[in-house]
Amino acid sequence: MIKSSLGLDQLRNRYADAISCELEEKPHIYVGAATCGRASGALKLLDYINTELDKRGLAANVAQVGCIGLCYAEPLVDIAKPKHPRICYSHVTAEMIPLLIEEYLVKDNPRADLAMGTVGEGKIDGIPDLFDLAVLKPQAKIALRNCGHINAESLPEYIARGGYQGLAKVLTTMTPEEVIDTIESAGLRGRGGAGFPTGRKWRLASGQPEEIKYIVCNADEGDPGAFMNRSLLEGDPHRVLEGMLIAAYAIGARQGYIYLRAEYPLAVRRSQRAIDDAKCEGLVGESILGSNFSCQIDIIEGAGAFVCGEETAMIAAMEGRRGMPRRRPPFPATSGLWEKPTIINNVETLAHVPGIISNGIDWFRSFGTPTNPGKYHWGLPYASSSSTSGEG
Repeated sequence: MIKSSLGLDQLRNRYADAISCELEEKPHIYVGAATCGRASGALKLLDYINTELDKRGLAANVAQVGCIGLCYAEPLVDIAKPKHPRICYSHVTAEMIPLLIEEYLVKDNPRADLAMGTVGEGKIDGIPDLFDLAVLKPQAKIALRNCGHINAESLPEYIARGGYQGLAKVLTTMTPEEVIDTIESAGLRGRGGAGFPTGRKWRLASGQPEEIKYIVCNADEGDPGAFMNRSLLEGDPHRVLEGMLIAAYAIGARQGYIYLRAEYPLAVRRSQRAIDDAKCEGLVGESILGSNFSCQIDIIEGAGAFVCGEETAMIAAMEGRRGMPRRRPPFPATSGLWEKPTIINNVETLAHVPGIISNGIDWFRSFGTPTNPGKYHWGLPYASSSSTSGEG
């Protein structure tokens, strides 16, 4: 169990060193296994990969990762050999698995003709950098920086990449008021549609005299065809959890809920795994990181009604009533869940919070526009993304 911010720093260094050593000792194979990858057959590929490795007596670390944003190219399989950059292969079929393992892992032929691009430092002749692709080059990822790069169910990998450092910073060096000032000065707006200033909303709840307050993550994502929040929770649930904990500290909440639609079973499972693992390490629950701040996080599964994405309808559903919007005021920040001050932020909004705390106001405001800083997640139809990338 992590009992202090110093302990978190030490654990980060230990995990980073261990992961680095593993990468130098044996190959790593990463399979894009978010919902989009699974729909394209990623889980079957996992079985083929493990069977082929066993048949050849080869040792490799095989992991499932989230969506990198190239759904049109699924299934995606990345192979990283010691002292070589990671290579991403797209549209991978069962027939390609023995070929890639034989050619690259055994014969050291990366099969540039089948590769989509390299990831990370280093180059391989004939293979472009993945992030030089037209569809990826303009992107600067903040909340999505880990998606597709780490095992979404691995707390050590999240910590090794700086996870929970923002939470440690606020608990050791910042007052709740300073946290709110930072978010307000950064100009973070709600990513759920209305664009209301997040810091202003937090300040309203923080100023309420009630002892009991709540933080709620809106992961209902009811819009037809929308899937950005699902991808985040499937690919990096700890980042959303960290954002919730920072928000809870800022407003004085000791209980948080993730309202997650039941139609996202993988997001539900990975979010619950993240909560359970964080509890085991003392990052959720009582006296977090040895501080006087305590906060529990639980998941409430929604029944799928479109209207429950609206915050007052969501509150009604969470209380066991019919999910119907009500007139405002009062606003949830003053009288929300069980008539207590409640902050409801969507997944993307909360996922931006750790980066702002860790990297600062100026860093966040260097993206976007002066009146609307930062980055936004967009989901494109298949035809749009494939034509942009030069495919289809």
